[in-house]
Amino acid sequence: MIPRFKAGQDEHQWANALLEVGAIIIEQAATEATIDAFNRDLQPEYERVGAEFQNDFNGYRTRRVGGIAQHSAEFQTLFTHPYAMALADAVLGSRCEVIRVGSTTAIEILPGEDAQVLHADDTIYPKEYLPFEVQISVLWALDDFTEENGATRVIPGSHLNGLHSNDPKQPSYPAAMPRGSMVVYLGSTLHGGGANHSDKPRKALVNTYTLGWLRQEENQYLTLPSEAVAVQPENVRRLLGFQAHGPNLGVWPEDPDGKWFES
Repeated sequence: MIPRFKAGQDEHQWANALLEVGAIIIEQAATEATIDAFNRDLQPEYERVGAEFQNDFNGYRTRRVGGIAQHSAEFQTLFTHPYAMALADAVLGSRCEVIRVGSTTAIEILPGEDAQVLHADDTIYPKEYLPFEVQISVLWALDDFTEENGATRVIPGSHLNGLHSNDPKQPSYPAAMPRGSMVVYLGSTLHGGGANHSDKPRKALVNTYTLGWLRQEENQYLTLPSEAVAVQPENVRRLLGFQAHGPNLGVWPEDPDGKWFES
């Protein structure tokens, strides 16, 4: 099963459980007000562009929105949540000088959607050359997650034993949790959206965090307009990728203050 913790309790166990099992749930880490405001902000975007990303992998009754920093002020709260930052640092911090975002995606699974194929997110990288974890995902429940409405499914331990998504010997488990909770999983952990058999949508936000020297999955420099970046606090801009990794990687020589040369 997926280890389950209450917000603020047993925090010293979280990273070890994540590395051991491949996924953990932290219940009710965000406030109701934050989740309500975020959902209000994103609903017009689901309706405007959400269907553009429908395909065999994402589903045809699922709507997705990227570049979330430009769509809601509440993004900062969830993106830089101390629990997310602590777990990202515990898994990735010893392998890089800075951590940056891989992608930011809001997901609305509509009624009637089938289960997504189980998959590992880190297959976008040449993992055969990288024998360690390169990213984690923090998926926020913006509605109550239940098995009926398509709670994300996870195969615990799949990051260790190299199971494939079609292996019938290993069952998957739903990350059932109340809204405002997070399920955190490693980049190598098999997971996927569940089938929505309910009569209501199931919303989530997933932010991935990667080693700072890797190419980002979502190109924030092109995705986000400069105005949206400018209003973000510095820690958010840095996580979005607007900084160098050490003194040589990703520098901007035209910056007179050398601000983004710093790690």
